[in-house]
Amino acid sequence: MTGPWIGVAIAFAGAFAYALGAAIQQVDAVALGASRALMRRPRWWLGGGISFTGACLHAVALSMASLTIIQPISMTTLVYAVPLAARMHRRRPRKAELIGSAAVSVGLAGLMLMMPVSHSTPHLSNGVAVLFLVGVLVFVAVTQIAGRFADGPHRALWFALGAGVATGTVSTFVRLVGAGMQSDLSRVLDWFTIVIPVMLILATVLLQRSYAVGYFGIAYAAAQTADPVASVLAGAGLLGEPLPTQASLIGPALACGVLLVAGTIMLGRNAPDTGHHHAPQPEPELVGAARSSD
Repeated sequence: MTGPWIGVAIAFAGAFAYALGAAIQQVDAVALGASRALMRRPRWWLGGGISFTGACLHAVALSMASLTIIQPISMTTLVYAVPLAARMHRRRPRKAELIGSAAVSVGLAGLMLMMPVSHSTPHLSNGVAVLFLVGVLVFVAVTQIAGRFADGPHRALWFALGAGVATGTVSTFVRLVGAGMQSDLSRVLDWFTIVIPVMLILATVLLQRSYAVGYFGIAYAAAQTADPVASVLAGAGLLGEPLPTQASLIGPALACGVLLVAGTIMLGRNAPDTGHHHAPQPEPELVGAARSSD
């Protein structure tokens, strides 16, 4: 097995770990909102640790294969995450959720298989990198402002789009630093390395905001769709990584794209868990005692 395909296998393992951690964290995010109270929940930290392990595996994979191949694998987390979230909420996953998750994952997996393998080391000039970061931050700001004026699933969607693009930006810089270190260890001292934890923290905060709205299927699907789309665009447009150009691949690529969109819409229309909780009702004995004292 060559290096890029070892990276693919590692990326799949990281996807499962990331999905498991996200499903665990979502339970507390819905209950407490995106607040400091999450810091006092051991379960939330456990989920974060599992997701961090998945992210580390993903970073290793990015150092071994191109962004345009590895990043779409993150979409396979949808196959795991939606059923896991249903399990956390002690219910069975709906058939539509399973079909939607599978459709999204298969669609992007098909696109991934059409991507040509690149063995070149990516490079990005400082000026272009700064412009790229500014563009990302502007996009994130727009999504957060739009989310504040939206409600229900639309709010979760806007917040998650910003989180997905921020996560894709992290992967872009991980690819630059990780691949560069293969030939020159001094690349770790570049300012690109500082961007990684800063954007990772931002992405984590935005993800928690999207989870806290309560529509996990929508939030997770939107984030996991925006992430690889942003990464593939950055990989092809900024890092010069190859995309499929054969005429024979146009039809299959369009079919995979339709499958991806259909699966995402299906997940959006069947949001599994909402964060709207009713106020607890007083016990009958207490109500009777209160009335007798009037």
